[in-house]
Amino acid sequence: MAKQRNNLSGAVRFGPALTAFSLCLLIAGSALGYVWQKSQNYRLGLQITESENRLKQLARANHTLELQLEELCLPAKLELRARSLGLAPRQPAQVVTLDDVPVAVPENQTGPPQLAARPGGVLTR
Repeated sequence: MAKQRNNLSGAVRFGPALTAFSLCLLIAGSALGYVWQKSQNYRLGLQITESENRLKQLARANHTLELQLEELCLPAKLELRARSLGLAPRQPAQVVTLDDVPVAVPENQTGPPQLAARPGGVLTR
């Protein structure tokens, strides 16, 4: 029987070792992939926490600015600020009234004019 074992090729004896090595490599690769995935999850969790904290901080700052804007828009505050800048209420002589000029309608148009506004405030047909 020893004679037969000596006649077997090296590939047959190397097969179980290659299978064991491949299995160990697969397990090690899976373990490394698992650890990498967990570390990525941890990092992303930290980023989410930081982003949520930043969002809360910005919401608080936004609320503070909204309160400040409401306070600055109070009529009494505006009048006080205007007087401190040397501004006074308008005088009747300073008011200019403009009359609307009617748009000429072409003679061949029977219905109401169709007007469209342009960005410069000019009306066109």
